[in-house]
Amino acid sequence: MTAERVEIRCLCGAVRAEIEGAPLMQFYCHCDDCQAASGGAYVTLALFPLQALRVTRGKTDVFKLRTLSRERCGTCGTPLFTRLPEQGMWVVKGELLPRAMRRPEFHMQCRYAVLPVKDGLPHYRGIPARFGGDDAVTDW
Repeated sequence: MTAERVEIRCLCGAVRAEIEGAPLMQFYCHCDDCQAASGGAYVTLALFPLQALRVTRGKTDVFKLRTLSRERCGTCGTPLFTRLPEQGMWVVKGELLPRAMRRPEFHMQCRYAVLPVKDGLPHYRGIPARFGGDDAVTDW
């Protein structure tokens, strides 16, 4: 695969998807929905245009825990991505991307944070203005 095209896969390899191009944006989300769906304190997410991602192998199952319908491997259950057709985007789990491609720009929904994360990135209390929020930050 070229630098413009990467393959992501679930843990068992049954589902594979090809992503073309760089992410539009990457960030850490601390919301209670992501916490519940992932079982972790926060998740790394990358946004791609709808046309950038194509499942090339396997079958995904769709599940909805709270607000978003998410797709996971139908065999091993690895969370993979969320399709947001209204926004024209895929939200891909950042951990699936090659390490060199992971470059989160900020943290959001920090009012739900389990513990402070001190890393030099902006920490928005809720949603940043680019997503319709107010850019209020959390001071850790």
